Amino acid sequence: MTSSPTPPPVPSGALGGRGPLRRLRARGRDEAHRTASPLELFFDLCFVVAVAQAGIELVHSVAEGHAGQGILDYAMVFFALWWAWMNFTWFASAYDNDDVLYRVVTLVQIAGVLVLAAGVSRAFADHDYLVVWLGYAIMRVALAAQWLRAARAGEGPERTTALRYAGGVLACQVGWLGLLFLPEGARPWWFLVMALLEMCVPPFAERGHSTSWHPRHIAERYGLFTIIVLGETIAAATVAVKSGIDENDALGELLPIAAGGLLIIFAAWWIYFVVPIHGHLRSNRQAFLWGYGHYLVFASAAAIGAGLEMAVEQRVGKAHISTLAASAAVTLPTALYLLTVWALHSRHFKRGITQQLVLPTTALLVICCTFLGHWAVFTAGVVCALSVAAGETLAARMAVRESGPVTRAG
Repeated sequence: MTSSPTPPPVPSGALGGRGPLRRLRARGRDEAHRTASPLELFFDLCFVVAVAQAGIELVHSVAEGHAGQGILDYAMVFFALWWAWMNFTWFASAYDNDDVLYRVVTLVQIAGVLVLAAGVSRAFADHDYLVVWLGYAIMRVALAAQWLRAARAGEGPERTTALRYAGGVLACQVGWLGLLFLPEGARPWWFLVMALLEMCVPPFAERGHSTSWHPRHIAERYGLFTIIVLGETIAAATVAVKSGIDENDALGELLPIAAGGLLIIFAAWWIYFVVPIHGHLRSNRQAFLWGYGHYLVFASAAAIGAGLEMAVEQRVGKAHISTLAASAAVTLPTALYLLTVWALHSRHFKRGITQQLVLPTTALLVICCTFLGHWAVFTAGVVCALSVAAGETLAARMAVRESGPVTRAG
């Protein structure tokens, strides 16, 4: 992907009047105090409902001994959720005029994700993607309608970009019909093809003209969704621990898992938010690669919660998997999260080989914890907590040596 020239900023507040229907004009990157709207927060919360359903089905698949197929189904469903969320987020950053029609179309997209969530169980159990496809189609057609509104209000290259987005979204949606009609063995390959085509739409559409997404707004939106996913992870793990204690009186066996899981999630939050990232988002190339990489951030963060549930169920005898498999269900997504956050965030702010090695080394040690039996999750949590402490200590020492402002590193 190549970076595109930044469009001239539209003056802040120039959204075309205050009536119930306004022209969907591009917003400016010069807007001060740009923050997530209540509608965007509502959008995120509804998306997490579907994320939670995918996590629950992943737990069931692994617990029943179908780990490979469950992970594949999870990756496919999560892609649909992540991609629809991401497309809305970037569109809203550039074009949110908050009029009545914009709100209604956004609510239609929320309805679509709830339809998709209703089809997750059938997708995992029967490999029937009809309801998932229908929910995804509702979201994508609604987004295409928003792009057509933007094209109607725009001119020249801006109009061309909007029309390319609308056409690309609709063409890909037709392509996803292959999941309904192709033989089951061909569907994973078709999914891979269609996922790559979907991710080619933004660089194709913005060739020659960049939409006016707002760096601080984008960074905030991704951060908020990360918080919501981590919150859902804590909720899922808490429910699993509570059920294990209530049904099996296994407080002693589950306490190390609960403590270790909490340390992992706390460290995950700390490491993600320890440095501001918006200053790095200076071009389409940087911002889009950063945004695409968050598929692994969000998916691994949600998978940590599913892994903690599996560890609890294995410990109380409800899941017919080995201790090693249950431990890996927590440690592997944790290591993936650490490595991805390092690649997308931390490495841009760390100075010196020692600081750069903190998170990759932590990820390796977390993987090694997999082989520690029933203490694997607790030990992984301690390693993650020590990683945060090491990062903060190194950053503080660097700041003292340079006698400058502290650049924190997690």
